[in-house]
Amino acid sequence: MPGRNHSASSEFILFGFSAFPRQLLPALFLLYLLMYLFTLLGNLLILAAVWTERRLHTPMYLFLCALSTSEILFTIVITPRMLGDLLSAHHAITFVACAAQMFFSFTFGYAHSFLLMVMGYDRYVAICHPLRYNVLMSPTGCVHLVAWSWAGGSVMGMTVTLIVFHLTFCESNVVRHILCHVFSLLKLACGEETGSVTLGVILVCVIPLIGCLSLIILSYVFIVAIILKIPSPEGRNKTFSTCVSHLTVVVVHYGFASMIYLKPKGPHSLYTDALMSTTYTVFTPFLSPIIFSLRNKELKNAINKSFYRKFCLQNS
Repeated sequence: MPGRNHSASSEFILFGFSAFPRQLLPALFLLYLLMYLFTLLGNLLILAAVWTERRLHTPMYLFLCALSTSEILFTIVITPRMLGDLLSAHHAITFVACAAQMFFSFTFGYAHSFLLMVMGYDRYVAICHPLRYNVLMSPTGCVHLVAWSWAGGSVMGMTVTLIVFHLTFCESNVVRHILCHVFSLLKLACGEETGSVTLGVILVCVIPLIGCLSLIILSYVFIVAIILKIPSPEGRNKTFSTCVSHLTVVVVHYGFASMIYLKPKGPHSLYTDALMSTTYTVFTPFLSPIIFSLRNKELKNAINKSFYRKFCLQNS
């Protein structure tokens, strides 16, 4: 497609799935649709189970509910548009819609990272300072931590979106990605300041993520040090089991993000890039409720109890 001046067209073309064979697209649509619906259902079940089970009205599950909410909103921003592009021959997205998608995806994505950091802090306090847990993790304090996580995500989304969409797009309006990806859009910008802006965006995006990951790692360093001091193997296993689901989600979250954003430079096909992008936008949110439900016995029992109650009420 020939390059066009962005100010004249006021739209972008998302080219990510155009490289796929057309006979493969319906199968991908069905696969991603099922994963999307399962992601929504799994996170909604977590919210319902925590809401109905009074034993789960604790800081850890409050943070889990906030995390599930961020995942629901993140997938709603990304996946329906992606599913539409799989079956549609018209892949245009308006300037405003592209900016909105970038803002909300960064907001919910970074809120997710901040909440994972807060959950790591919660596990640190529970294991390393159990006698002060009720003071340090008071209901008011927990609400403030969740609010600050969402506020931090909003600031990140607004900052990156304003930086990118204040640039001039004059080379082409074809975004070689499945969504309004920040670095794919920066490649379309023109002007002498584009290189410095790209470096600034990289720093703005990477520094908070590295900061969150560093604090999570630091929390687990202290946690492991305390666990190793527990004399009985049963006590060590029981204490560490409260961290397994959170630690697994952290590894999945940052592992797939690293595959996309830290992949080596070089020639990559659009086919490969699109599949790698869906691992983070579709597959990671799909895995998260599974991990929390299977690795957390209290949550799994609460979900089963909710299903049992509903089944009995329907039969009665």
